[in-house]
Amino acid sequence: MISKPRKVINLFSLTMINVAAVVSLTNLPIMAEEGLSSVFFYFIAGFCFFIPVSLVSAELATGWPSQGGVYTWVKAAFGRRAGFIALWLQWMENVIWTPTVLSLASVAIAYVVAPQWATNKYYLLISILVIFWGCTVANLLGMRASNLISTVGVILGTLIPGAVIIVMGIAWFFFGKPSQITFTWQGVLPNLTHLNNLVFLTGVLLGMSGMEMSAVHAKDVKDPEHSYPKAIFSATTIILILLIFGSLSIAILVPKAKLDIVAGVMQAFSDFFKAYHVPQFTKAMAILIAIGVISMVSTWIVGPAKGFLKTAVEGEIPPFFQKMNKNNMPVRIIIAQAGFLTLLSLAFLLMPNVSSSYWVLTDLASQLYMIMYVLLFLAGIRLRYTKPRLKRVYRIPGKRNRGMWIVAVIGIVTAIFALAIGFIPPADLKTGGLFGYEAFLIGGIILMLLLPNWIHSVRKASWKGHITRRHL
Repeated sequence: MISKPRKVINLFSLTMINVAAVVSLTNLPIMAEEGLSSVFFYFIAGFCFFIPVSLVSAELATGWPSQGGVYTWVKAAFGRRAGFIALWLQWMENVIWTPTVLSLASVAIAYVVAPQWATNKYYLLISILVIFWGCTVANLLGMRASNLISTVGVILGTLIPGAVIIVMGIAWFFFGKPSQITFTWQGVLPNLTHLNNLVFLTGVLLGMSGMEMSAVHAKDVKDPEHSYPKAIFSATTIILILLIFGSLSIAILVPKAKLDIVAGVMQAFSDFFKAYHVPQFTKAMAILIAIGVISMVSTWIVGPAKGFLKTAVEGEIPPFFQKMNKNNMPVRIIIAQAGFLTLLSLAFLLMPNVSSSYWVLTDLASQLYMIMYVLLFLAGIRLRYTKPRLKRVYRIPGKRNRGMWIVAVIGIVTAIFALAIGFIPPADLKTGGLFGYEAFLIGGIILMLLLPNWIHSVRKASWKGHITRRHL
C-alpha cells in the first residue's frame, strides 16, 4: 500500500512559489530600455493580461484543484487532445525560455569571477548547462527539497535584490544624481507610430506569465481551495511592484545606449555601487541574483513535468516516460526536458550576439505561451456553461457569466495581439536577417503544434497506467 503524499506547501510557500514562477529580474532590462514609457506597457500588460490570467487561474485552480494544471482545465473543457496540446505548449515554452533566464545567473556569476565573461557566448552556454543540470538533479530529490529551494531562493535572490534595485533608483533620483530618463507625463506614453516600438510588449507579457503553473502542486498544498486565491492575489501585488519599480530604477541608473538586455541588472548594481565607492557590494548582489534565478528555474523544472505526469494516467505519453523515482518525481520526464534544453542552448552560439540569442528565444517562448493562454481563457468560459454547478471557492464576480466573459475576452485579445506583434523583429537588435528570424519563429511554432498532435494520434491503449509510484 502506497501512502498519500504529505501536504508540505502552506499559504506562504505557495505565494513564494507563485512569485518564483513569475518574477525574474532578467525581464527588467527589457522594459528599462523603454524608459518611463515602461510604466504604460506594464499597466497595459497588467490590466489586459496578468490580472485576467490570475483571476481565471484562481477560479480554475479552486474548481479543479488536482495535479495537472492547464491539462486538467483544458481537457475538462475541450477534451484530451486539447488538454495535451496546452500542457505541451506550457512545457516547451519552459524549455525554450529557461536558457534566457539562466543567462542572468551566468552573467551574475561572471561579475563575481571575471566581468568580461558576461558577453562571451561560450562561457554563457557552459554555465547555463552546468546550472540547469544541477537544478535538475536537485529536483529529483523530491517536492520538499524543491519547495525549500523555491521559497528560500525567491526571498534571497529575487525579493531582496529587487528591493535593493528599487531603493537604489529612489536614492539616485532624490540625492540629485543624473537620471537617464526625464519624468514627464509625455514620457509615459510611448511612440506608437512604429510597430517596432511595440515588439518588446511580448517580453513584458512573458515576464508576467506563469501564475497558472502552481496549480500542478495542488495535491501538496494545505487547504488548496482557500490557499490558491489568497496566494495568487498576494503574489500579484508583490510581482507588479517589483516589475514596475525595478525597471524604472534600471532606466534611471543605466544609459540606454549602454544597457544590455541580458546584463542590465548587473550593470545597474555595478554603476550604483561604484558611484558610492562600495564596488564590493556588486559581487554580493551577483551571488543573490544567481540564487534567485536558480530558484526560479527549479520551480519551472518540476511544475510542467508534474503536469505531464497527470497525462500518464490516461496514456498520453509512452510508458518509458511514466517512471517515478523513490521521491515521487517523474525522473525521465525531467531528464528529457534537460536534454531538450541542452540542444536549444546552442542558439547562443548561432546568433550574432548574446542579446540577439536572448531575444529570439524569449520571443518564441512568448508566442507558444500566448497560444496556450488562449486555450486557458477559452476553457474558463466554456466550463462556466458545461460545469455551472461545480463548486469553485473563488469565482470571477459578475452577473451570470458576464465577469468571466469580460476578463477572458480581454486576455484572449491581448494574447493574440502579442502573438502577432512577436513576428516583427526589434529595431535595435541584430537578429541575423529577417528571413532567418521569421523562419525560426514560424518553424518553431509549427513544430511545437504538430508534435503533440502526432503523439496524441499514435498513443496506444497499452500506454495507460504504467506509473511505478502513484502520486495522483
